[in-house]
Amino acid sequence: MDCREFRVYQRQNPSSVLQDIAFLAENYNNSAVPRKELKGRLFGAANQILEEGIKKGFSGNLWHAFLTDLLVNDENAHSLACEIGGDAGVSLQTAALYDCMIMKEFFDYDFHDMETALGTDCMKLLIEYEEIEIVDGEFPLKGRNFKRFYPTEILRRILALAKDLKDTITAFGFLGKIEGFYKEYGVGYFGLFKAFRIGDDNGKTTLVPIPTTSEVRFPDLIGYDNAKNKLIENTVAYISGRKANNCLLFGDAGTGKSSAVKALLNHYYGQGLRMIEIYKHEFRKLNEVVSLINSRNYFFVLFLDDLSFEEFEVDYKYLKAVIEGGLEKKPGNVLIYATSNRRHLVKETFKDKRDPGDELHSSDTVQEKLSLSDRFGVTVYFGRPEPLEFQEIVRQLAIRNEIALPEKELLAEANKWELSHGGLSGRTAQQFIDYLLGVGIPTYKKTHINQYAPIGTATSITDSQDLTLLN
Repeated sequence: MDCREFRVYQRQNPSSVLQDIAFLAENYNNSAVPRKELKGRLFGAANQILEEGIKKGFSGNLWHAFLTDLLVNDENAHSLACEIGGDAGVSLQTAALYDCMIMKEFFDYDFHDMETALGTDCMKLLIEYEEIEIVDGEFPLKGRNFKRFYPTEILRRILALAKDLKDTITAFGFLGKIEGFYKEYGVGYFGLFKAFRIGDDNGKTTLVPIPTTSEVRFPDLIGYDNAKNKLIENTVAYISGRKANNCLLFGDAGTGKSSAVKALLNHYYGQGLRMIEIYKHEFRKLNEVVSLINSRNYFFVLFLDDLSFEEFEVDYKYLKAVIEGGLEKKPGNVLIYATSNRRHLVKETFKDKRDPGDELHSSDTVQEKLSLSDRFGVTVYFGRPEPLEFQEIVRQLAIRNEIALPEKELLAEANKWELSHGGLSGRTAQQFIDYLLGVGIPTYKKTHINQYAPIGTATSITDSQDLTLLN
């Protein structure tokens, strides 16, 4: 059980936990090593395993979960070959098999004799660990929720793999299980997480996972069917390996442009879609970001939310070069989806056309400012809803949130709300529903639901109807 002998999985080497456990397995009965040092190493290793387990939401055998987590995050020649090509080849498999023999020794190690010799049961507690009660993927802590690092779906995958690895009999079986995981889900953060943002590691550009993302789905976006279908059509072509275009979603504020992109991520994550959120001040790092992802077996969308530029801002030139126009060919696994309230992303004024000033070729200025938005092959418009459409959005949101108000009263209050809260939009409708929920408007159980009738018919919920109110 010598972690210094890893041939491919060298990233396990720096783990002080593995080093300490290997040292303890060899020396816990060695009288030449002070007992205090041995217990200190064991307690230190147990503490790290516990901290990681709580942070990431593991339960059951935290030792096995810890080891499995190391494996699923180790981006090396073997794991990446499985992710990208599916077959690592004989040479890499042979080297990886030797490493699996070492990891299986860690998996199968029985801590009973060690703990008896050192007079402690700290590892036993970790092997039979019961997690804090979870409510909807969150830890309830004194009226607030503590988000764990791994979303529920990822957590289940890791714990299922940990169980499979525990049940393997040979190193060959161990190797087969981890290769199967890499082929199906990938390796590292790209294999586990949906979304990322740009980070910095001592001046080096990195991608940092976003542990919790908005769970919005397409059914949550009421209306805009043509816009949603246009966006879905382009995305399906992209993840199917066909030609697809960069997308610009533009239109009025609060109409669901950003939510539509988030819904894409949630819907197609299982088919390899990944998203990287990038802000304007980070455009200079775009080429570095592309270099980090162009060899991975996923379909990346660079998400630029609320994009627009004032006259004095020139960072859009970096974006132009990445979209189209640089010497380096754009990778086939990178697209750009941007949202904006402007159809033409760079601010234009009448001065550009009527008052050229010192500009000899004023039309060049206009063309320069139009050139960015013209590089988005698909443009999708999200307009402000009509009054009846706004009321329909309010009605549907009220049903989903089980608001128990008569329809006439609901819509009357919604109309008052929008007059002083940003006008007609999906965002305004959601804010209105959130307000009702916040002030304690009664709700009903779904088992007793009588849905609102379509707009224009008689009020469908009245005070006399059989509603089970939840106070």
